[in-house]
Amino acid sequence: MNDIKRLREMTGAGLADCKKALAESDDMDGAVAYLRKKGQAVAAKRSDREASEGCVLVKAENGFAAIIALKCETDFVANNADFVALTQSILDAAVAARCRSLDDVKALPLGEGTVADAVTARSGITGEKMELDGYCTIEGEYIATYNHMNRNGLCTMLALNKKVDDEAVGKNIAMQIASAAPVAIDESGVPQSVKANELSVAIEKSKAEQIQKAVEAAIKKAGYNPAHFDSEDHMESNQAKGWITADDVAKVKDIIAKVSAEKAANMPEAMILNIANGRLNKFLKENCLMSQEYIWDKNLTVGAYLRSIDKELTVTDFKRFTLRAE
Repeated sequence: MNDIKRLREMTGAGLADCKKALAESDDMDGAVAYLRKKGQAVAAKRSDREASEGCVLVKAENGFAAIIALKCETDFVANNADFVALTQSILDAAVAARCRSLDDVKALPLGEGTVADAVTARSGITGEKMELDGYCTIEGEYIATYNHMNRNGLCTMLALNKKVDDEAVGKNIAMQIASAAPVAIDESGVPQSVKANELSVAIEKSKAEQIQKAVEAAIKKAGYNPAHFDSEDHMESNQAKGWITADDVAKVKDIIAKVSAEKAANMPEAMILNIANGRLNKFLKENCLMSQEYIWDKNLTVGAYLRSIDKELTVTDFKRFTLRAE
């Protein structure tokens, strides 16, 4: 019984698995190897499965902070105390070693092997695919962290450029990041490729709107209700209801084709670019942290809130990770 207890403490494996491992092995090292091989077999067998559940944790210590996620297949495993404890032990080791990459974390010593070995062993115990993900770090003068509703599914962390007496300041911004999901601190942090893509999308959307307006105006001028012709399905159903005829559909389709082509060929490019730039600026305002509307006071931006605490106070870095698709 002492060997079973010791093996469970060493590996975190279940009682039945430890009994079988000891029965199949000559000594403790052999039992550990048995459990590790079992984990490797499970991991290989389930490698094509999706690990969409898991545990996300965040920790800050001595000016260094990290987020990590240990992913699995079901919420039943994700909420298991041993699974959460393993995630925490991995994060503790990563922060203590100030690891910069996920590969560095996987290579850290943990228990009788490495972090990667511990994850594989846990996979063998639970019978589910497991993988580490989302590892990111920040450093700073003052770091605040937030585990959203303490549910281990969404974590944020941020660094301020100077220490503030009220810890709520950092937590409030960490909650802002969780809620509003900014992509950068300010516009300078948004990659040019993202700006270019947003502008391109905005231009195409603006063009489509101008064409749609011209089409609707032409349909109205012809004496029809544009709402009756706004899609093939509506045309078909409205025709079945007797609201419009096949001849009406043919005439309106001809109007749509002609007006769309004419408008596209004579698009006011300067106006379109102006509208698109307005959309881009709105995107930047809504997605850059310092210009976002502060969730605790709609009359302030995040930047204005921080300046109300200290005129030099700002965010120097932040990270956010969630398991949920957004």
